[in-house]
Amino acid sequence: MAEFVSALAAPGPYGINPYQPGKPVEELEREYGIQNSIKLASNENPLGPSPLALKALRKAAKKIVSYPDSGGFYLKQKLAQHCQVSSDQLLLGNGSNEVLEIIARAFLTADTSAIMSEYCFTVYPIVTQSAGAQIVTVAAKKWGHDLGAMAAAVQNNSRVVFVANPNNPTGTWVSQSALIGFLEQLPDHLVVVLDEAYIEYNRGTGFADGLKLLARFPRLIVLRTFSKIYGLAGIRVGYGVADPQIIEFLNRVREPFNVNSLALVAAEAALDDGDHLQRSLALNQRGMVQLARGIEQLGLETIPSKGNFLAVDLGRAAMPVYEGMLRRGVIVRPVGNYQMPNHLRITVGRQADNRRCLAALAEALDETSG
Repeated sequence: MAEFVSALAAPGPYGINPYQPGKPVEELEREYGIQNSIKLASNENPLGPSPLALKALRKAAKKIVSYPDSGGFYLKQKLAQHCQVSSDQLLLGNGSNEVLEIIARAFLTADTSAIMSEYCFTVYPIVTQSAGAQIVTVAAKKWGHDLGAMAAAVQNNSRVVFVANPNNPTGTWVSQSALIGFLEQLPDHLVVVLDEAYIEYNRGTGFADGLKLLARFPRLIVLRTFSKIYGLAGIRVGYGVADPQIIEFLNRVREPFNVNSLALVAAEAALDDGDHLQRSLALNQRGMVQLARGIEQLGLETIPSKGNFLAVDLGRAAMPVYEGMLRRGVIVRPVGNYQMPNHLRITVGRQADNRRCLAALAEALDETSG
């Protein structure tokens, strides 16, 4: 960084390591001179968005000359029904990442701290450090959240605790009873951010549901997104659900018109397409079994996952294998920036793409062995 910039920079953001996104398909093909590559790196829905969402997008495109509804009235009405909450319990964001940033700006200062797990989603430390707050990282337990240790780590200056369920990039999860026990231990001077970006992949399984705990724990903020199972990652829309008093406070920090008009109508339409949701869930369940069996046949281990991805332990440095897969036109995600240098995270894809991924992984392993 240039010396004049470092002299001007605020201390929190100055020390941040920028987020490392997955490699785009276009960049891979340009760099390696290949075609027909596949991307299983960013936990996107291989079926794409709902046809209803696409239809809504085409119709809404005619009106993009106008600013969007800053309050997101119609999407909030649909979400309130979907989540069985009131509309004043909802905060819309440009992806759930923006909701995380809003929470950090609202509750964290240089005199406070935020608690998070080892191997947590990288945006948690980014927004914490951007606010100038102290990051308190608690060692993971079997790659997942050690809720007891996280509760014990609470300090007088703690203001936010981040819990991802399921967690990205490990896929680990906590049960409803463990979550309730954790929330019951916490003092009143902090909020708990429960990130449920992948919860729809556990529909109908009795998985822990933060929305059912909001009435009992008024300092709980539940985050969800349309970027994963709903297939709308490219237009960025997510939301937070919390006590109306928390939402009113967060709205003071939220920028006006933060969710674009296309995202608002596409998300609203996506909520009406239960068939697309069910097809996406079934595809993920079949693909998870396919990938897990294929990886096991290669003699590798995976971290059990409740998301739409698997973290694969290669037992050695992952980057050479990752690069070998790139040369074969398969993009997966190295997670060395999560302090997991021996792992690759692989998104569940369609059956044919999963087969191609497994073949590329086997060839890259052979190529880099010894």
